[in-house]
Amino acid sequence: MNAINQVDVLNTPSDLEESGREKVAESLNRLIADLFALYIKTKNYHWHVSGRHFRDYHLLLDEQADQIIATIDPLAERVRKIGGNTIRSVAHVAQLQRVKDNDEDFVAPRDMLADLVEENKKLAHNMRETHEVADDAKDVATASLLENFIDEAEQRVWFLFEASREVA
Repeated sequence: MNAINQVDVLNTPSDLEESGREKVAESLNRLIADLFALYIKTKNYHWHVSGRHFRDYHLLLDEQADQIIATIDPLAERVRKIGGNTIRSVAHVAQLQRVKDNDEDFVAPRDMLADLVEENKKLAHNMRETHEVADDAKDVATASLLENFIDEAEQRVWFLFEASREVA
C-alpha cells in the first residue's frame, strides 16, 4: 500500500502560478476572518438593539448578517479551488481579523449603525485590495466573485447610513 504524502492530499491542481495562488489564498483568508467577525458583530447588535426603531433595526441587522454569512462559504471554497487551505478555528479568525470586536454591555443604536457603516466600508476596501491581488495573479474567477460581494458591502453601508439619519 502506497503511503500518502499528507502535504499533497489537499494540494488541488490549478493552472494559476503558485506564488499568485498563495497571495490570493492569504488575502481571501483575511477577508473570511473579517466576515466571520463582522457577522458576529452584526448579530451582536441585532440581539442587543433597543429603542423606538427596534423592529426596523433588528430586521435590518438580521438581513445584513444573513448576507454576510452567505459570502463566507463561496470565498472559502474559492481558496480550496486554487489549492489553498482556509480558516480552521475561531482562534485562526482572531489572528487574521481586522474587524474590531465590541464587547460593551450597551451600545446606543445609532452608534451600532455608525460602527457597522465603518466596518462595512473597510470590508469593501479590503475586498478591492483582494481583487487587485487576484488581478495580479490572473485569477479572474476570484475577482469576479468579489465584485458582487463588494456591491453587497456598499449596499449595507448605504442602508445603515440611511437608517441612521434623522431627516425632517
